[in-house]
Amino acid sequence: MELFSNKHIFFFLGALLFSFFINSILLRFVKTLGIRNDKDIDVRWSAKSKPALGGLTFYIVFLLSITLHPFVFSYQNIAMDFQTTGMIGAVSLGFLMGLADDAYNTKPFLKLIVQIACGVILIYSGTFIHLFENNSWNYILTIVWVVGLMNSINMLDNMDGITTSISLIILIIILMVMLGHEHNPTYLTIVIGLIATLFCFLYFNWNPSKMFMGDTGSQFLGIALAALSIHYLWNPVQNGNEFAISRQFIIPLLSFIIPIIDTTTVVIKRASKGKSPFVGGKDHTTHHLSYLGFNEKQVAIIMIIISVVAAIMVVVIVNYIPKWTHVYTLLFCGFFLVVFFTLFRIANKNIDKSENK
Repeated sequence: MELFSNKHIFFFLGALLFSFFINSILLRFVKTLGIRNDKDIDVRWSAKSKPALGGLTFYIVFLLSITLHPFVFSYQNIAMDFQTTGMIGAVSLGFLMGLADDAYNTKPFLKLIVQIACGVILIYSGTFIHLFENNSWNYILTIVWVVGLMNSINMLDNMDGITTSISLIILIIILMVMLGHEHNPTYLTIVIGLIATLFCFLYFNWNPSKMFMGDTGSQFLGIALAALSIHYLWNPVQNGNEFAISRQFIIPLLSFIIPIIDTTTVVIKRASKGKSPFVGGKDHTTHHLSYLGFNEKQVAIIMIIISVVAAIMVVVIVNYIPKWTHVYTLLFCGFFLVVFFTLFRIANKNIDKSENK
């Protein structure tokens, strides 16, 4: 199977230029579409309302990646498998829910139902985490992963450039894993297309941003990353080793280190105060780094550095550690816990500042 070719490079460049064109058009002609109400500004870090249209480009490139794949790579009589069809359905549902949320501010309960439905669609089409002998537990873990990730990516989208950068790094991790193992050619095209469109969107979303991705973008990325991570970060990690199950947990844990730590910190803090974790606020790890004196660009760079270090660890685990032992479990879990407790301590140290913002 051909892993990577010049056609993939040309497709990446084409998707990059196409994304820049679409974002420029949307930004130039937007008036009210995608701009949230002024009363919603207190939930975001930005002091200004800006168009939240990035997710539209994400979804367009996603569909084009699937549609153009057989034409660009000269596949004849190609049949789309059931798993790919299920992924398209789940991603489309997540996108539509995000679009509705940007337009109408949907209720948290309705969002939760739709997120669960996205997970059910993936499971029904054969995309689920293979960890336990009893599939019922695998299905539950898959639903938790899908719902948790869709909310984590959404909650992380609170400062310019951060969610875009972190999602970009996660997709690069998935791409590196795909190139070193057997993979679905259509999924490779999808990943390359998403990397291109996120790389382009970063130009518009880096501080000071010209536009946000909105819930349309964050919900789309949440379900897309969930589906791809199940295929290439959760399931292919088994090596028949006695301790492979811990390895199987650590790879997605490190790959999504920033969304997981940020969401966990926020949920713990809000629950300890009797507040709903689904109500927005300026109490995220990113905000608390800003309260320490870092500007938005510096906060984004800190998060990127942590993610890149974790990404390097994932590449090492997948490609250079054939036999897993307790030592590796302690080492990589130790890194995750050090980052978690550092950011958690910073968040609790600045608790009064977050309440006064």
